Amino acid sequence: MKQVIAMHGWSSDGTVWEAWTRSFQHHGWHWVNGERGYGGRNPVAPVWSAPPDPTAPQRRAVIAHSLGPHLLDASVLAQATDAVLLASFGRFVPAGRQGRALRAGLEGMRCAIGSPGEAAMLQTFLQRAAAPTDVSALPPSPGSQGLTAAGRERLRADLDRLSTTNGLPPGLPASARVLIVEAECDAIVTPEASRCLRSELDNLLEQAPEHWLLPNVGHALLMPDLLTHVRQWLEQDIGQPG
Repeated sequence: MKQVIAMHGWSSDGTVWEAWTRSFQHHGWHWVNGERGYGGRNPVAPVWSAPPDPTAPQRRAVIAHSLGPHLLDASVLAQATDAVLLASFGRFVPAGRQGRALRAGLEGMRCAIGSPGEAAMLQTFLQRAAAPTDVSALPPSPGSQGLTAAGRERLRADLDRLSTTNGLPPGLPASARVLIVEAECDAIVTPEASRCLRSELDNLLEQAPEHWLLPNVGHALLMPDLLTHVRQWLEQDIGQPG
């Protein structure tokens, strides 16, 4: 059985995976979205589906964007055979002067949640996530369409979680195949955070992670054929469907 658990990042929701879901399902993958429920969607903590034939080969791939890997339960990551980390990180806030400036910016974002400046703060974040592409290219999301009261609390809690990340998300197994996808023009994740992620994975994994650096795209990874390249990477060593 081939299955995917996908997790969106901060201020986003599961609808961001619609094209991915259609493509992967067409190629025989079972797809489940995690959902934080910042907007009108109900929260979903995803779990792996029981395979119809437990004796057959199993592929359990996590595909997660930005904060996404840190929003999954450790038990989910622990069962993954593959992980695709899209514009992600281990520790988000680097040490030193750069880290202090970033932490101050995050505190400003936190204070804006629930205030009259909330919409402007989220719009600025989305613009930075999309850059160098125009923000209009982003799909609709809670960050652009509005938050619920409960979703606002989850958004604030997840921003706190982002601020305090200090390493790889718990549960990622040393045996996993890992693909790191970075954006050359990422205005959200610092180069230092990206370097730390690669180093931490090198120290953990039994086989070195594969690393893609995508030119001329930003944190949102607005690259239409990326989903095809990721699926092909996941399938490159599958002799037959699981």
